[in-house]
Amino acid sequence: MLPWLVAFIRWDPLQDMLTLHERINRLAGADEAGWMPPVDLYETPDRYVVTAEVSGLSRGDIQIQIQDGKLTLKGERPPRDAQSIRFERVERGHGRFARSFVLPHEVDAAGVTADLQNGVLTISIPKLFDRRRIEVE
Repeated sequence: MLPWLVAFIRWDPLQDMLTLHERINRLAGADEAGWMPPVDLYETPDRYVVTAEVSGLSRGDIQIQIQDGKLTLKGERPPRDAQSIRFERVERGHGRFARSFVLPHEVDAAGVTADLQNGVLTISIPKLFDRRRIEVE
């Protein structure tokens, strides 16, 4: 690399905040032991969208809560019956999981939708905008 050549990367404060939150949760032991499904969180002008890889789980195995500006995703993938099967390799996690994410803006908890297709959970969280009009006198 040339000494005068500088690479510019767009700073994403939301991503930095989410990464810091994840690290603090891991240090504090806030997330339950077991496994943690990989999650993507992104923002559009009117909502947050969370996608999580939860293959092998059904809709009843997953709990979603939004409280005090925090999204919590919990679930459990039961272990397979080790008595009747001899595993050669186990790479997919099992047991309980819990993931929490602080949302930077107020959200419409009543408008949250969740969809599970092909092992991918998609949670759509509408932002709550203050629609009051302030008159200038």
